[in-house]
Amino acid sequence: MSGVRLFVGTRKGLFVAGSDAGRRRWTLEGPFIEGYEIYHAVLDPRDPQSGWAAVRHEVWGTHIHRTFDGGRSWHPVAARPRYPPELEREVKAIWHVAPGPPNRPRRVWAGVQPAGLFRSDDSGESWVWIESLERHDSSATWQPAKGGLALHSIQSDPVSSRRLYVALSAGGCYRSDDEGDTWKAINRGVRADFLPDPLPDAGQCVHCLRAHPAVSGRLFQQNHCGTYRSDDAGENWTEITAGLPSDFGYVVGLDQSDPDRAWVIPEESSHLRVTCEARLRVYETGDAGRSWEARTEGLPQSHAYVTVLREALATDGQDPCGVYFGTATGHLYASPDGSRWTQVASHLPKILSVTAAPSG
Repeated sequence: MSGVRLFVGTRKGLFVAGSDAGRRRWTLEGPFIEGYEIYHAVLDPRDPQSGWAAVRHEVWGTHIHRTFDGGRSWHPVAARPRYPPELEREVKAIWHVAPGPPNRPRRVWAGVQPAGLFRSDDSGESWVWIESLERHDSSATWQPAKGGLALHSIQSDPVSSRRLYVALSAGGCYRSDDEGDTWKAINRGVRADFLPDPLPDAGQCVHCLRAHPAVSGRLFQQNHCGTYRSDDAGENWTEITAGLPSDFGYVVGLDQSDPDRAWVIPEESSHLRVTCEARLRVYETGDAGRSWEARTEGLPQSHAYVTVLREALATDGQDPCGVYFGTATGHLYASPDGSRWTQVASHLPKILSVTAAPSG
């Protein structure tokens, strides 16, 4: 067991929380990249001293910053994802950055708004738009959700280095088995209650998609209309909302050593995007969503009108698995086992993302 560093993206910069080996005592540093919104920041598991942050500034626009020292300093890269000039379409935000597979040591993926996927094969120094995704027959069904039309989840398969999953809001989930050359819509069984056909081939409003990092084909998603699990790489989805207080929420966290264990934080509804009954409860399943149990120790259970955004929950892959999340009200919570919670920080700027990495 080792300590953990949490990279906490906020509306005013990036903060780094570091723990002791027991993951119970914490220190906080930052802000880094101050004044920028940090949509996502991640270290590269292929080279833990390297990493990327997707940032946005009201005046200076959208950029990607790079670290070469494990997050102690950050610098803007020369290039960023851009659509071809003839499209007359500007990238408004970079929502997600994902390192590629081990056999592609310099590959990085980025998901952006308006919805698009970009690839870099030189560690983020240049970017190529993956036009094939937008040319999919179902792309006409994509529509802006409340946060705009964005590609926000990029997940790799742990066995097939050529397989990639992405999710759009609102557009649904897609899978490529050939590194992004072709795509298949994978939404069978997922509701879209806001559409005339509530079970369409595509057009669902996915809030968060996660692929298990050790078991090929095991996926979880939190959707605008329910929580779901797939055991066959998205070919079919099983709704696992039963036992949760609502079918609405943003986040999913997975236990890397147990494919049946996951965490979600339900919210009241699309209309009232706060924790159910004004109680901050993290729900855990140990049986792949067949049952759920509220984990509340250390969390406020009255007048907690908070939301947890789609990138703002992370797990650390240790044994036991640690779980971490931040709220839009600037509170950061940690659990060394997914059951009991400690408040690491409060009164931070609005938390947009949380990722976890081992201490350097």
